[in-house]
Amino acid sequence: MIRALWSSASGMLAQELNIDTIANNLANVNTAGFKRNRVDFQDLMYQTFRTAGTTAAAGIQIPTGIQVGHGSRPVATQKIFSQGDFMQTGAPLDMVIEGDGFFSVILPDGTNAYTRAGAFKQDGQGRVVTSDGFLLQPGIIIPADATDISISSDGTVEVALPNANAPQQVGTIQLAKFANPAGLENVGRNLFVETTASGASIMGNPGTNGFGTLAQGVLEMSNVKLVEEMVNLIVAQRAYEISSKAIQAADDMLGIANNIKR
Repeated sequence: MIRALWSSASGMLAQELNIDTIANNLANVNTAGFKRNRVDFQDLMYQTFRTAGTTAAAGIQIPTGIQVGHGSRPVATQKIFSQGDFMQTGAPLDMVIEGDGFFSVILPDGTNAYTRAGAFKQDGQGRVVTSDGFLLQPGIIIPADATDISISSDGTVEVALPNANAPQQVGTIQLAKFANPAGLENVGRNLFVETTASGASIMGNPGTNGFGTLAQGVLEMSNVKLVEEMVNLIVAQRAYEISSKAIQAADDMLGIANNIKR
């Protein structure tokens, strides 16, 4: 009976993390470039009372054993990098990656971070930066007198200048990809940093060697599906509830055993 208490408690703890993850997904339903999380679970160790295949008598073999599990535990929260819906904005520095890849930015400490959120802007020096001021890498500077900005699907950035007969190229946007994107570490602000699990970043031009292409004036929205998350929320709530009822049932049975009189 004590085993049932601890097994049910492990199930409740696992569902708490599941609810936390679903709540974070729902909170970021309108966050550009956000990728939903999913919790993966495992069952815990088993206590074996009889091993399958044990010989009971001459020529008789037990076909199945007796094992009792000890609950469950969360083992991973995995990012699902499916493509989110596109939203037309018309802003010249809004970009979406159609396919695989991440934009690379540089943090204040000099390290690189990666993002799918393509809501870029210009700072006071004309540099292309994120909403937090992190520089896009490779760096691109838009001239102050530019009258138009054009970003092609292969990442070429061109600007129209006064008294110029043709657009002038000011840089090329490159993308990064990883052997295992799910191994990237979330650091907030729509940013990821590489880890040993993700592997080192591989840089390349959009539209080549498996990299996605770029579209200007469009943002990739969150890939969270409200209906799917609401269903997951109901399932997690019911799983939490039934685990609590199992604790109550085990407690009631312990109470009956304790109150047995000779």
